[in-house]
Amino acid sequence: MYRALFIAVSLIWAVPVPTWAASLVANVNISTQTMTVMKHGRIIHQWRVSTARKGYVTPRGSWRPTRMHKMWYSRKYDMSPMPYSVFYHGGYAIHGTSAVKRLGKPASHGCVRLDTANAKRFYSLVKEIGPKNTRIIVSN
Repeated sequence: MYRALFIAVSLIWAVPVPTWAASLVANVNISTQTMTVMKHGRIIHQWRVSTARKGYVTPRGSWRPTRMHKMWYSRKYDMSPMPYSVFYHGGYAIHGTSAVKRLGKPASHGCVRLDTANAKRFYSLVKEIGPKNTRIIVSN
């Protein structure tokens, strides 16, 4: 039953079906500025995000987390704080932000910004499930 539901959701979001192998999947939808988190094929969270604003890009694709930091400071952008960072593609990460009024609209330099409390939840889930069992998918 869960596999059929997952395939249906995958078709709606244009998510490749092989993500079934991951126990934790974060689907970032650029057009709706949302991130949907699925654990073992079941939706457990849907949060507003901010992705790249005009002049910047949030890369589309599918990745596994490469590194995690409870607190990271961006060396590229004036040591801006990036709490609960889950890096997935070079310098791109899902992380918390204090700019919560901007969530739901493009506002970042390319990272996926979340309310810090939600970033902490996601960070904890990735630690619990493991980066090797986590998939981050960014699509239109």
